[in-house]
Amino acid sequence: MPTKLWQPSDARVRSTALYDFAAQYFDGDPTDYQAIWKWSVEDLGAFWSAVWDYTGIIGEKGEIYFKDKGDIKTSKFFPDAKLNYAENLLLGGGTGTAIVYLTEDGKRISWSWDRLRAEVSSVQQALRASGIVAGDRVAGFVPNSPYAIAAMLGVTSLGAIWSSCSPDFGFNGVQDRFGQIAPKLLFCADHYLYNGKQFDCLETAKQLKTTIPSLQQIIAFPYAQDNFAAVETLTSWDAFTDPFEPTDLEFTRVGFDDPLVILFSSGTTGLPKCIVHSVGGLLLKHVEEHVLNCDLKEGDRFFYFTTCGWMMWNWLVTGLASKAVLYLFDGSPFYPDGTRLSELARAEQITHFGASAKYYDACAKAGVKPNASGELTELRAIYSTGSPLAPESFDYLYRDWKSDMCLSSIAGGTDICGCFTGGAPISPVYRGECQQRILGMDVQVFDSEGQIETDGPGELVCVSPHPAQPVGFWGDETGEKYHNAYFAKFPNVWHHGDFVEITETGGAVFYGRSDAVLNPGGVRIGTAEIYRQVERIDEVLEAIVVGQNWQSDVRVVLFVRLRDGVDLDDNLITRIKTEIRENATPRHMPAKILAVADIPRTKSGKITELAVRDIIHGRAVKNTTALANPEALDLYKNLAELQV
Repeated sequence: MPTKLWQPSDARVRSTALYDFAAQYFDGDPTDYQAIWKWSVEDLGAFWSAVWDYTGIIGEKGEIYFKDKGDIKTSKFFPDAKLNYAENLLLGGGTGTAIVYLTEDGKRISWSWDRLRAEVSSVQQALRASGIVAGDRVAGFVPNSPYAIAAMLGVTSLGAIWSSCSPDFGFNGVQDRFGQIAPKLLFCADHYLYNGKQFDCLETAKQLKTTIPSLQQIIAFPYAQDNFAAVETLTSWDAFTDPFEPTDLEFTRVGFDDPLVILFSSGTTGLPKCIVHSVGGLLLKHVEEHVLNCDLKEGDRFFYFTTCGWMMWNWLVTGLASKAVLYLFDGSPFYPDGTRLSELARAEQITHFGASAKYYDACAKAGVKPNASGELTELRAIYSTGSPLAPESFDYLYRDWKSDMCLSSIAGGTDICGCFTGGAPISPVYRGECQQRILGMDVQVFDSEGQIETDGPGELVCVSPHPAQPVGFWGDETGEKYHNAYFAKFPNVWHHGDFVEITETGGAVFYGRSDAVLNPGGVRIGTAEIYRQVERIDEVLEAIVVGQNWQSDVRVVLFVRLRDGVDLDDNLITRIKTEIRENATPRHMPAKILAVADIPRTKSGKITELAVRDIIHGRAVKNTTALANPEALDLYKNLAELQV
């Protein structure tokens, strides 16, 4: 049995929205998460109808809650519904502060609900005057600021489609994304800040105007609160919105499955996939996760460290539907030092704090200990995603952040813009595990033959329809690419591509992407199993492990990035191998361990095992613009150590 790190008190359980929801809609014990989950996946119509009612979705629900066509791709939720995403975020009755924006250079800017609604009203009118209607695409090349949220809500209030990426993308990366979806308008900022430096956004925006024929206008907003005069072919935010006095908001209600946002895959194996998420699916999925699985309530202070190029930004923004106060931070989480975000959590009394697993690991190695002052008094939940959270990071967060809080390692992806596994505020937290399968998601583990795996790790699948399924890929007229991405491996089953195990507690342990699974001697090994051992060694900052084809087999090659001043000598190599052998198996031991100065990663911070695997085999990486640091790939080319 895994180690239990936290157990909610009976009073805490009974105070949660999940308990209240289950007491009203579930004919069983409202403290039994497993039983509630089982009901949620066996009676999909009743469950999602109850979520609609309990969370107060604004719109016309219709008489049919779920139409089962026997095909996971074509079954429909709420086929007669009419609703609008922005209406549900803006007209739910929020008062006081809606958004707090903190910039890297120390500015703190607060927008009230009235200010947010007023900005959206002016943007909405300006967009309408520019000819934007339902179904049009509008793009954002934007930092994580209130202006980005106002633009997104203005666009979606009209039934139009929003798509965004962060300004750290170079021109080619942005072109690869927005060039596929033909937006009519583009929003950008004048600049952004990162690690103490200022970077211009306007030149890239002007380049896009010349290469995307559909672009009619570019609107630039200030990074902070001071307006500026946009240059040449660009229009400033004030010039765009000033002709339109705020008035009562109007909302174009559309069908449940009508498109809302287009998100992009990482694009490391070719052009990014343009993943289209629906109005009703994204809204209903997010409010379910926020209200029931996260226990997010009106007035809670909700922070997630993300850029506008990661699905977690969309997840964060939907927190407005629960009347939470959104906290936005743009910049480096380690500028000027590693306490930046934990100090934000303390000063702002954050209740729900989220970041990537790599962030927490870096904090632990940097000696960040916010619990030393004991001032995270309001913090009820910490979230981690992006990669599996190591068991040692569980220990670190409970020891050095707060002992009485719900630590939720959540897992899902851009593909569903939501979670398969995640938090459960009425359940214990066990070391190294995602707490539970998310309600409404019939997540199972299959073996290679498509049978449910009960004795170890396998392929993560979802065996029933769920509202978060994309409506398709933009430009994929036949649906072939969409089918091949998720449904080709197992008939009528969503195959996600994670290597995972469901535990005896009902939780889940993730071992990495199944397409990056190592296979020495025919034994499948998840990469996360090795990372968990290596990254507990103090001299190792981070690592990446791949399989190299060698002598008719596969050998495990481990690359490590070390602390400054540390050399990869024989002693350290022996310690690494010993740690792996004693805490995993001899099969997990790398055949080669090499030091590198950097590890390639995507814009959202995920390490790119497949790209490194391609490089060491002499294959070209198809789309290096998807990487935050493509120059790091050169460190892995033609290594003499891998030729013997």
